[in-house]
Amino acid sequence: MPKFTIKHLFTLIFISSLIISCRKTPKVADAEISETFVADNYIKKEVDIVMRDGIKLHTTIYSPKDTSKKYPIIMQRTPYSSQPYGAGKFKEKIAPNIHMMQDGYIVVYQDVRGRWLSEGHYENMRAYHPNKKSDQDIDESSDTYDTIDWLVNNVDNNNGNVGIWGISYPGFYSTYAVVDAHPALKAASPQASIADFFFDDFHHNGAYLLSYFRATSLFGTPRPNNDQPIDTAWYVLPELPTEDQYQFFLDEGPLKNLDKFFEYETADTPRMAKEGVTDDYFWNELKEHPNYDELWQSRGLIQHLKNVKPTVATMVVAGEFDAEDLYGPLETYKNIEKYNADNYNTLVFGPWDHGGWARSKGQNTVGNYYFGDSISEFFQEKIETKFFDHFLKGKGDKNSGLPEAYVFDTGRKDWKTYDTWPPKGMVKKDMYLSADQELTTEPKKVEGIQFVSDIKKPVPYSEDIKTVFTPRKYMTDDQRFAARRSDVLVFETEVMENDLTLAGDILAKLKVATTGTAADWIVKIIDVHPADEPAYEGMQDHLKMSNYHLMVRSEVLRGRFRNSFSNPEPFVPNQKTDVTIKLQDVFHTIKKGHKLQVQVQSSWFPLIDLNPQTYVENIFEADEADFKTQTHTVFTDSSIEFSVLE
Repeated sequence: MPKFTIKHLFTLIFISSLIISCRKTPKVADAEISETFVADNYIKKEVDIVMRDGIKLHTTIYSPKDTSKKYPIIMQRTPYSSQPYGAGKFKEKIAPNIHMMQDGYIVVYQDVRGRWLSEGHYENMRAYHPNKKSDQDIDESSDTYDTIDWLVNNVDNNNGNVGIWGISYPGFYSTYAVVDAHPALKAASPQASIADFFFDDFHHNGAYLLSYFRATSLFGTPRPNNDQPIDTAWYVLPELPTEDQYQFFLDEGPLKNLDKFFEYETADTPRMAKEGVTDDYFWNELKEHPNYDELWQSRGLIQHLKNVKPTVATMVVAGEFDAEDLYGPLETYKNIEKYNADNYNTLVFGPWDHGGWARSKGQNTVGNYYFGDSISEFFQEKIETKFFDHFLKGKGDKNSGLPEAYVFDTGRKDWKTYDTWPPKGMVKKDMYLSADQELTTEPKKVEGIQFVSDIKKPVPYSEDIKTVFTPRKYMTDDQRFAARRSDVLVFETEVMENDLTLAGDILAKLKVATTGTAADWIVKIIDVHPADEPAYEGMQDHLKMSNYHLMVRSEVLRGRFRNSFSNPEPFVPNQKTDVTIKLQDVFHTIKKGHKLQVQVQSSWFPLIDLNPQTYVENIFEADEADFKTQTHTVFTDSSIEFSVLE
């Protein structure tokens, strides 16, 4: 058995989503805020709120000590614990940001059903039940409704208005709150919100993200004592015996060899699972449902955003370099916008990794790349606080003073505001993957460009040698290391004579072939900086900004899903085949003097698992003999459709 180490949730899982910036009134530096501010100014109360089916959800309420006025309620529902538990124990910081904490809100945290001190059974992205026929038909929408109903009727000095926010999983629950919303819910801000597990976090377009391997047990370990509430971490996380995750996963081989990491038997804890499956129910789900079947489809939330009540204002927040949840917030915003034209629904799209907007760190960087100063602080004070104040304390009409879209141009490094997103004036333009490493505006002679995809030497997603809990910094990593490999095709423009602003999604329309029957396809959009680009402090020592290959956007498609995510199919060997990959929105200017580059490859390891390159029904059950080196071809009538702002 491999070794396991108990890890507390707050130090590991999506930590950026739980770290909230602080600032004292009158405005001073974060470091000057008292560590006892919350305890000095708030009363804490812990209650168990009974849901309609009788299950109790543990809820912590922080109420201002000043009772001379009424306050709105701002709440977060989380699977990551509402700790610290117990009388006299306070969070150091509460609310979405320090301004709201100091301005006065009733702040509520709740352990969702089946997690920590709440009763019931936990389900990853619990399915929504639109036609509830009895009190036993529950979901996260009904739990949110019942919680809000209890709060507005039982918490002293509340003004009857409720808001909800959250990052990552709590962002998912924030989106869920607007479905069949309680009348008191006036404002919701889903941030880095999961929307569908086949496209967020653990999958990207059907490819399993092996880089999330260590996070699996966090969501799939049953609580002990017949799923009873517990106030300490009950799960264990795999402790890999090396810091070289690339070599570790390569040596482990097929995915089924990883089962041993999810068998939790110890001397004190006998195995919980029956023979043939692991003890981790989430790992079992991943293994047993490799396609976009009823399990994943039923848990998606996007399709249920068609009737969001106009009484709930929404502000969706997304990080332009969020490695974990980029699909979710963008699709959440777009679907609310599409089906609820009269609603107040806005987007904030900034230069952050996962939850970076909730941190206060002065310089705003993602990985090695610097975007400016005080960008997160600007968001917290001028956007987030303004949104919640208007809808929970102010008039609550559509005249919030905020734009439809607050978006950051990551090339020019400045904020822009638009009345629509994508902005008006955006047009679609194709560029072609031509011979001689050229990216051209017109198609040239059609020919095939071949490369060998060696299963023993897959293309790494980063040149860093380390083991990560979840990947982040690779989203802005310098891609020179990949461009210099023979199994990565490079297509590049001449030096730009004028600025080129990409604003919206990107569609890679590949024409490909393979000598095998299965393949993954990865497309990366890259901003090649000029040779005289100045360096930034804080970069890794071995890097230079001179000729930096900034990855602006990237995506994978597991080739078997090229026609349907539900019904996979093999490739016909050596047959020219269409593979179309949607890359999520960008807002980035390739500046004059830079070059636009496209890279195409067929492995991205161990960000995603290794494709056998021979077709098997379920890659989680593939054997060593199924893995074969193959030769792939990209034809030069392949093109990239860019959304360009003119």
